[in-house]
Amino acid sequence: MMSGIRGKDTKPELALRRALHARGFRFRLHSKRVLGRPDLLLPKHRAVVFVHGCFWHRHEGCRYATSPSTRADFWKAKFEANVARDRAVRRKLLEDGWRIATVWECALRKSDQVSASADLLSAWLRSNELQAQLGEEEARCSWPCGQE
Repeated sequence: MMSGIRGKDTKPELALRRALHARGFRFRLHSKRVLGRPDLLLPKHRAVVFVHGCFWHRHEGCRYATSPSTRADFWKAKFEANVARDRAVRRKLLEDGWRIATVWECALRKSDQVSASADLLSAWLRSNELQAQLGEEEARCSWPCGQE
């Protein structure tokens, strides 16, 4: 069953890519030259974008970040390892001078959410902020983008 879980080119990622491309942004996909193989790499903006699944990357407070009831110890260890790896990658990328945006899967479930998320991400890319995080409950971003 796990072999059916996609690691790249997921529906949320494809939707965000289409929306950003339509807004004129050009990017590289899953670059092996950058730690963490970000989903989108925008060298012109010195930025990387990760499209995280709420379940796998444990989006805090999200209704989609449920935990399976069977083999609880296995899943707990797996999720903790994912979160620790994400944290380490983020820290290293910031040290290397990259700007980082995390777009959660829940922010890309509906077409109007995709458009709103792409607008916020576009504004972030044009700003000088180091980090941004977009999720469903936000419909805004967790950086000072003037819409809060």
